[in-house]
Amino acid sequence: MTKITISTNCGNAPKREFLKNINVAFVKGDHDFLIKSVSDNIVWNIVGDKKIEGKERFREELNQMKAEKITELILDRVLTHGKEGAASGVTKMQNGKHYAFSDFYEFTGAKGTKVESITSFVIEI
Repeated sequence: MTKITISTNCGNAPKREFLKNINVAFVKGDHDFLIKSVSDNIVWNIVGDKKIEGKERFREELNQMKAEKITELILDRVLTHGKEGAASGVTKMQNGKHYAFSDFYEFTGAKGTKVESITSFVIEI
C-alpha cells in the first residue's frame, strides 16, 4: 500500500484538486484516470531523460512505469493559475531510492480539465 501525505497548503480549488488527483493517480497506477485527464496531443517532457508525445506514447510510458513501485508520495505544493499549474514533492520507491520532483502543467485552456503538457524535473536525493 502506498502512503500518501498531502500538505494542507495544496488547497481545495478545483484545479488544485485535479492536480492532486493526477499525482495520486501516478503513484497508485490509476492509468484510466490519467489517460482521461490528458489531451490527445499530450507532450510530457521529462527533462534530461525523454520526451513523450501523444496519448498512445503516454499510455505506453505509464505501462513501463508499472515496474517501479512507489511506496510513498509526499506532495508539498500544488499551485494553479489560469491555464497553468505546478506540483512538487518527494516519492519514495520500494528499492529504497527517494526522488524530489517538480511538475509543471499546461491545461488545454483556463477552464480546461485536460492536461496538454507536463514538464517534469526529477532528481534522486
